[in-house]
Amino acid sequence: MSAVSQLAKDASLPAIVAGAVATLISFAGPLVLVFQAAQGMPHALLESWVWTISIGSGFLGVVLSLRYRVPVVVAWSAPGSALLITLLPTVSFPEAVGAYLIASVATFVIGVSGTFDRIVSRLPAGISAAMLAGILFGFAAKMFVVLPAQPVMVGAMFVVFFMGRRWFPRYAVVGVLAVGVFVSVLGGKLTGHVPSLQFTAPTWTTPRFDWQAGVNISLPLMVVALTGQWVPGMAVLRNSGYAKPSAGPLIAWSSAVSAVLAPFGCHGLNLAAITAAICTGHEAHAEAEKRYVAGVSGGIVYLVLGCIAATVLSLFAMLPKELIAALAGLALFPTIAGALAASMSDVQDRDAALVTFIVSASGMSLCGLGAAFWSLLFGLAAHALLRWKLARRASGKLPTRAEAQP
Repeated sequence: MSAVSQLAKDASLPAIVAGAVATLISFAGPLVLVFQAAQGMPHALLESWVWTISIGSGFLGVVLSLRYRVPVVVAWSAPGSALLITLLPTVSFPEAVGAYLIASVATFVIGVSGTFDRIVSRLPAGISAAMLAGILFGFAAKMFVVLPAQPVMVGAMFVVFFMGRRWFPRYAVVGVLAVGVFVSVLGGKLTGHVPSLQFTAPTWTTPRFDWQAGVNISLPLMVVALTGQWVPGMAVLRNSGYAKPSAGPLIAWSSAVSAVLAPFGCHGLNLAAITAAICTGHEAHAEAEKRYVAGVSGGIVYLVLGCIAATVLSLFAMLPKELIAALAGLALFPTIAGALAASMSDVQDRDAALVTFIVSASGMSLCGLGAAFWSLLFGLAAHALLRWKLARRASGKLPTRAEAQP
């Protein structure tokens, strides 16, 4: 059976909607960071930038999901976008493009060599799950932060979600999206005018290689992508029960496409973490082997929206930000619950997992590195200290709790 025939056979409305919602959330949320980083940049370059990251994400999502029969959700590097807000003004755009190329090639080498897989295989499962729960926690909590601004809309979405979880779990997110849009239209919350359809063409920028840009942009981009996107992205797949594929081929594919698209403005593509969680859970499909349809669906939506990037940017500006926040938070509820349960399953690692969760949920940033990186560092440090103490006690060098009591 051909891939297209198999896809048609496995397709389901919840999986298709899950992929579409994940892509819409990417456009409505992390894309804001790209806008901020592009301040002062010619509009043609901004449109080209959005075109490249959308087309690249869509192409990889479709190809890799079909290739591995796993919901592979690819997106641009959100922490990389945040870094560029402060880094881009320090260099010319051709130098930035050269730095993008260097970062993509270096990441490709890491993927092909298998170095990343060896590192991730040594991570305790509870700590990676706690990191994932902490990252997603902020998005769920934001729903209640925006509740006072739109109590009717957010409250209606909240009620419909849990009614859906009770009576139609596979379509709960569909109901939430429909109710949110309906209440927004009914309440006149849509702003602006519907834009005309405009197709976007990419703009070529000849790379210029500068060692300072390589140090100041390439290295930070690579580090934050690996720690802030690839680690939690692989955690999403593993916590959803997908033992394959390994990270190496996914990193190689993504970085290769990133390198090809870099002259058009692509700063880096990688596994999604937050939006991927919407596509990998039970709500996308009851059968794990058929959830890859969500990855394909999301990829197709990326391709379509990328081609009309200018129009899409104007359309998303019309939607209430509270709707997007509530939709993202509710869609991630089941994944957060599963990650929290997995993080606390090992009694001996609960303290280390709790440290990981708190640091990850804090959203802290230090030395240009985000909370995902530091949560792993603190969590692994706590894990090592606790295991070292247990090892010493087992060897007789430390008294047990009973022996230590007077």
